[in-house]
Amino acid sequence: MTSVSSPASTTFADLGVPPRLVKVLTAGGITAPFPIQADTLPDSLAGRDVLGRGKTGSGKTLAFAIPLVARLSAGSPAGAGRPRGLILAPTRELATQITAVVQPMASALGLTVTTIFGGVPQGRQASALRAGVDIVVACPGRLEDLMRQRLVRLDRVEISILDEADHMADLGFLPGVTRILTATPEGGQRLLFSATLDNGVDKLVKRFLNQPVMHSVDEATSHVSAMTHHIFEVSGQDSKKGVVFALASGRGRRILFMRTKHQARKLAKQLTDAGIPSVDLHGNLSQGARDRNLLAFSSGKARVLVATDVAARGVHVDDVELVVHVDPPTEHKAYLHRSGRTARAGSAGDVVTLTLPEQRRDMSQLLRKAAIKATPIRVTADSEQLKTLVGEPADLVAPPAVSNVPNRTAKAPGSRSTGSRRPRPTANGSAPYEGRGRGQSARSEGGRAENGRTRGHTGQGGSRRSSTSSRTGSAR
Repeated sequence: MTSVSSPASTTFADLGVPPRLVKVLTAGGITAPFPIQADTLPDSLAGRDVLGRGKTGSGKTLAFAIPLVARLSAGSPAGAGRPRGLILAPTRELATQITAVVQPMASALGLTVTTIFGGVPQGRQASALRAGVDIVVACPGRLEDLMRQRLVRLDRVEISILDEADHMADLGFLPGVTRILTATPEGGQRLLFSATLDNGVDKLVKRFLNQPVMHSVDEATSHVSAMTHHIFEVSGQDSKKGVVFALASGRGRRILFMRTKHQARKLAKQLTDAGIPSVDLHGNLSQGARDRNLLAFSSGKARVLVATDVAARGVHVDDVELVVHVDPPTEHKAYLHRSGRTARAGSAGDVVTLTLPEQRRDMSQLLRKAAIKATPIRVTADSEQLKTLVGEPADLVAPPAVSNVPNRTAKAPGSRSTGSRRPRPTANGSAPYEGRGRGQSARSEGGRAENGRTRGHTGQGGSRRSSTSSRTGSAR
């Protein structure tokens, strides 16, 4: 394995990016490469296997999307159910974000893209595959399902990309990833991007990458220099609640991380009821509800996203000025990935962790492992430190009114209705944002999403078909 560092280049054209792709990037306001892009592009465009290591928000998506599209554009069209390019991602959110970055460039060069993940009906995905698609962005589980149904074959894949391999390992996906990569041709190009090489990722590298060139722009525990970390200690749960509401009251976007789905749902509703438009994001939401909530957050209809760790990776929204660990994570990598939702693409951001007195020792150990230096400060909701950090509070917004509409017709006791029912208030008390159905169970991940074959130039930042994406700058 070779490790190199390329000299910095001022433009994508200097790195060998085709003019048509440079034009698409420029139209999206992307004119200069980030370090990991400048380092990896000369090798990946030349067809070499690449191992890229970089922290979250370092620009890895464009680092593999550009060579994928550039190299596939020179080949023949894909056949039915036989894609030529494959990107594997650990989560639905990340797969959707990757598609939003790849699709405009692919369309400019006459290539087609589809996204494949579980939790939604497979009909549109199967139709896109049957029509013939050049690039598939997929989560391992659903892709293996479609492979078993013989709806997709990987024997013509020319370029395979594994993004966030370390997170794949954390989720237990490596056996499936191994089976998928084994189904691709041995002579194809392979690109692997990961923050670390532990938990079996190194075995993937040794087995599937051929003399890879390694580019490492950051240490695994590094954090963005424009990110400021604050440790606020509160005396108890009552004091903590007041501090949380104060932190949520600012004008800019903020993400609040909770430990459980129930807590995330409850806090989002409490904030919305208090006049702070908020939405929740967690594993119990259908894909349609996830998309609607992320769209509300990225569009500014909701200023606060209350999430579990499902949003710690793969959710890239521009200009998140504050991340709050309402419930501190138990593991330092989770802290870094949560925190990485702010200070992305060279912008600045603040990270606040709220701790109780009994959590001091655990918090100290976590910060040491994460290589974060921050001094705990005792605060209340009225502390000057909070006022300085939050700035001018935003105007309060009246929560959506919930009306109780009586049934139009009476029915006999014990009778069962066969008609549809008016939707009940949503889980977070914010019907325009979530739209969660009455009958959704805790295990359901169903819902509708636009996963079909995509065509047409929509601009680098995303499209009307991909409601979770915001401007592409944050997904670079």
